[in-house]
Amino acid sequence: MPIAGKFITFEGGEGAGKSTQIALLADRLATAGSKVLRLREPGGTPLGERLREALKRPGESITPAAEALLFAACRAQLVAESVAPALARGEVVLCDRFADSTTAYQSGGRGLDRTLIASVNRLACGDVRPHLTVLLDVDPAHGLGRASVRDRGQSDRFEALDAAFHLRVRATYLDLAREEPGRFLVLDAARPPAAVSDDIWHEVTRRLS
Repeated sequence: MPIAGKFITFEGGEGAGKSTQIALLADRLATAGSKVLRLREPGGTPLGERLREALKRPGESITPAAEALLFAACRAQLVAESVAPALARGEVVLCDRFADSTTAYQSGGRGLDRTLIASVNRLACGDVRPHLTVLLDVDPAHGLGRASVRDRGQSDRFEALDAAFHLRVRATYLDLAREEPGRFLVLDAARPPAAVSDDIWHEVTRRLS
């Protein structure tokens, strides 16, 4: 039976394999008869893609507060323009990052107040929340190594940050998962992609069918 009207987000540090797992899940869902929309953050809309370029550009000078607000602006546009309409049509929306990324990166990593970040996320998302969040957990050193190979050594603004930043991001993600075990699925992303994909498919069909 096809899965319909569900919002699944993928989270994790740099090089966790989110894009790979989204593509694998999208194929399985489509084969099962679901209509699938794939999105990414920041991005997914014309405005979001323009802001993405600035947010990811190496050497771009952006304060932590401005960074959080720019991500929220991208998210607000994405929810209004793409996520909410697709869910209303009964589609399965797969998104590479969502509000948890801002909590992990701008609160955990940058040190902004988590209560303020939660308020900004509520403004951007409205009533839209993921039905399932797949957290691809990986040691930052391993993930950054993967990302460097993928990007041929060209780091973006976040990949270029120090190890302590990425360790804080990972710790915050794991805290979020412990706080909402019913929403999160935490998987060891250092394993072979096929094994991770099988686990995701098992939990998607078990939780959302």
